[in-house]
Amino acid sequence: MTHPTSRRTFIVNTIGLCAALAAGRTAYAAAPLVDENDAAAKTLGYRAHASAVDAAQFPKYQAGQRCSNCRFYKGEAADASGTCPMFGGKSVAADGWCNVYAKRA
Repeated sequence: MTHPTSRRTFIVNTIGLCAALAAGRTAYAAAPLVDENDAAAKTLGYRAHASAVDAAQFPKYQAGQRCSNCRFYKGEAADASGTCPMFGGKSVAADGWCNVYAKRA
């Protein structure tokens, strides 16, 4: 036995579905932070704090270079961390640095 769907029922169900979809987007956990001891991090010379970079070991490093102003950093300037494609989408510290640094235009 089928029940006829009224316009009111359709609208109420649609609103409920939209609310569930909107709430579902924010339920995802943030990507994990890259560990400096991770194999990829060691290969790229990643440091969670740019001030800890050894300039003798990484001559490319210059003061003021941070993940937050790198072209690969996917995050807002005010965020403490953001994802980076160099580390498989894991999060990096905004104050971090790695040898792949490229200044954002």
